[in-house]
Amino acid sequence: MRNIDGQLLKQMIISGANNLYNSYPEIDALNVFPVPDGDTGMNMNLTMSSGAKEVQNRNDENVYDIAFAFSKGLLMGARGNSGVITSQIFRGFAQSLEGKNIIKTKDLAEAFSNGTKVAYKAVMRPVEGTILTVIRESSTALTEKIKTTDLSIEKAFDYLLKEARASLKRTPELLPVLKEVGVVDSGGAGLIKILEGMYSAILGDVVEKSTATSVEEKGGPATLNVEGEEEYGYCTEFIMRLGPDSVKKPFVEKRFVSVLESHGNSLVVACIDDIVKVHIHTLNPGGILQYAQNFGEFVTLKIENMTEQHTHILEEKKNKDKEKEEEENRKNSLPLKDFAMVAISAGEGIDETFKELGVSNIVKGGQTMNPSIEDIAEAIKDSHAKNVFVFPNNANIIMAASQAADLLSDENINVYVVPTKTIPEGVVAASVFNPDADAEENFTEMKNAFNSVKSGSITYAIKDTDIDGVHVTKNHFMGILNKHIVVCKEDKFDCFYELIGRMVDEESIVVTIFLGEDIDEKYVDEINEKLSSQYPDAEFEIRHGNQPVYSFLIGVE
Repeated sequence: MRNIDGQLLKQMIISGANNLYNSYPEIDALNVFPVPDGDTGMNMNLTMSSGAKEVQNRNDENVYDIAFAFSKGLLMGARGNSGVITSQIFRGFAQSLEGKNIIKTKDLAEAFSNGTKVAYKAVMRPVEGTILTVIRESSTALTEKIKTTDLSIEKAFDYLLKEARASLKRTPELLPVLKEVGVVDSGGAGLIKILEGMYSAILGDVVEKSTATSVEEKGGPATLNVEGEEEYGYCTEFIMRLGPDSVKKPFVEKRFVSVLESHGNSLVVACIDDIVKVHIHTLNPGGILQYAQNFGEFVTLKIENMTEQHTHILEEKKNKDKEKEEEENRKNSLPLKDFAMVAISAGEGIDETFKELGVSNIVKGGQTMNPSIEDIAEAIKDSHAKNVFVFPNNANIIMAASQAADLLSDENINVYVVPTKTIPEGVVAASVFNPDADAEENFTEMKNAFNSVKSGSITYAIKDTDIDGVHVTKNHFMGILNKHIVVCKEDKFDCFYELIGRMVDEESIVVTIFLGEDIDEKYVDEINEKLSSQYPDAEFEIRHGNQPVYSFLIGVE
């Protein structure tokens, strides 16, 4: 093959997105830190899915039109640093194809090289041993190769992929933390899944989304997930105990799954010992139950009418859309405010804290689900203000917030991304807003204020590992101080008090503590009394943040 046309490029994009979709859980598992928020794979998956959606129904033969649409979809749907960098790689890829109808081998090399340049430019402080290294080293190798060798498209992409895999293997040598934990870079691994899918399409085999993935864990159930076209009907769930053999038919899991699969979708079957758990969406729950009862008796059973639920949801959505439209019309009829603040937040209590400080728009998201560039841009526009301050409150959201600001550069909105990396930093930054000062003065004060904050958090470990000189035990609780794990304890409260001891000193004035959704109200007085007694010179403010994943979020000023 000597060139790629628009339709083949579309198939490559879809195949790459599907291949990543099929593999994103294993990309998530490469998370360096043993915290329950390894979301690189999910972020890249949602980003690629957004891009693929933009091209799936296009019939363009022109490669630039396909690449441009893909790039636009990626940008709007980009989430987290890995997703934003992926969007920038293919943004540069698309820019390089402007004016071209087809992609020749030389064009392919130039497109990936330009993608590398654009991605590096988008990152304020590029770190080697990451997805950036993988795309740079592989694209450079391809560029050098075609200078001396005449390659077909197939051989060129095969060479690019081979070099990308070799680069990924080297990432632990470039980034010490990867070597310490014993993993390769997750973003680079995600990029390779995309490239593998694209290469498969070049060879004529477009990767489809997995319709059946068997996952077997030691001591755990085997599961089968089936995705099909959504058909409203009945969500049917049951737990069944198999046997006895004297009165029931022999249970063969593969056959059982096959029959259920032919009568519904969204199927999950989990089997362990003599217990079978089933979730299925079907138009005929009676038939499913009758068939299942051939093999055992039901322990629990639940059936919900999704068609009725869907009708209710549509009606609610219609009413909400109408209310939103009326509110937008009302806002647009008013003059622009001078200032507004937007914060990314997770947890009702934290939302309320930001609102008390004057934050007008909350974007839902955080550690376990980063908002997209489009989510942040919409919140900024919805603020209806000339100057908008954005608090990402997460290191993995700062890039997306910055890209949202760039996206609105022609909208006559001055967007100031205050690079807060934690909720406590965001709270302190928002608290110094002065409506009598100008935007630049506020921006400077906000940055100065949050830089003086020590941020800590308590969460549970998802795996055994050694990191930052600390041995971490799965399911124990970790104390994290300024992004470094400093303590690991079996009991969350023991871990909390030791972390506080490392954070509070004679210079500490105010300590703000947000309690997670797993901390009961009854502990508030006990915590306050113990800390006030132990640290009499500090003022403690304890709030119910109701945040997921993190039992405690701590800010010390």
